[in-house]
Amino acid sequence: MSQVATECCRRHCYFKGRVQGVGFRYTARNLAINYDVSGFIRNLPDGRVELVAEGPGTEVVNFVEAICDRMKGHIQHVDQDEEPVSGQYGHFVIAR
Repeated sequence: MSQVATECCRRHCYFKGRVQGVGFRYTARNLAINYDVSGFIRNLPDGRVELVAEGPGTEVVNFVEAICDRMKGHIQHVDQDEEPVSGQYGHFVIAR
């Protein structure tokens, strides 16, 4: 198994487009069940959706790719950054 697969990572994403009011957060939460990830997703006042996901590297990457694939008709652009893992999340939730 590769080191990326077992090392934990944190990805911070901002989705732009028609991403609010289309079930985006609920789709992400439902997809998270299939991956070993924790973190949150929430709507922002400027119309973007913010996502933070932590977990094994391949799980996080595949999770974000699954969201992008499922919601591709609504996403115009995604900004993604790698950040230090915080370990503060027990599971994946929709935040307010």
